[in-house]
Amino acid sequence: MPRASTDRRSRNKADRTRDSAMRVRRHGAELENALLQAAWDEARAAGYAGLTMEAVAARAGTGKAVLYRRWPRRAELVLAAMRHHVGSIASQIPDTGDLREDVLIVLRQIRDRAEQIGPDIIHGLRMEAHDLPPEALEITPAVMMTLLTRAAERGEIPLEKVTPLIAALPGILIRHELFLSSAIVSEAYLTEIVDSILLPLVTTADRQ
Repeated sequence: MPRASTDRRSRNKADRTRDSAMRVRRHGAELENALLQAAWDEARAAGYAGLTMEAVAARAGTGKAVLYRRWPRRAELVLAAMRHHVGSIASQIPDTGDLREDVLIVLRQIRDRAEQIGPDIIHGLRMEAHDLPPEALEITPAVMMTLLTRAAERGEIPLEKVTPLIAALPGILIRHELFLSSAIVSEAYLTEIVDSILLPLVTTADRQ
């Protein structure tokens, strides 16, 4: 049999297999998991700037309209894929009974997740932060507020010291370091956030 004919048959078989796979109907969590995995794989393969909704849809074996119905913007899709892959700090808030240790655990979680995600995706999301839902930037402050409120209830710190701005500060500082430095955020930096900035703000007496 001529080689050209064999090659055509192989390509046609591959096309039929791919088309059959693309026609498989998935619903609910199964479909969403497939879409988010495809988005994560595409982001890792093409980089944030090279990721397109069309490429993600093709990788998932579906149409891009399916993606747009769930995540109208690329940043929203990548954020969802990131959370699907590495989880959210809001789902594992520590409660050791000690404010310092709790905050350090959360900061380490943020750092470790950033290492898994990689600087390319982090910087890409930063550049398109205007396309993210408002609640995306509220997760870390909310987690910190939970830790600070628990500490106040335990009597570790005065309740009047717990403010939204103070709760947001650790997240702001670690994001600043992640965005501006290509190096791994050190344990010393995390400790300094807690010991030199956060704890003095919530434990010192009011200035006269």
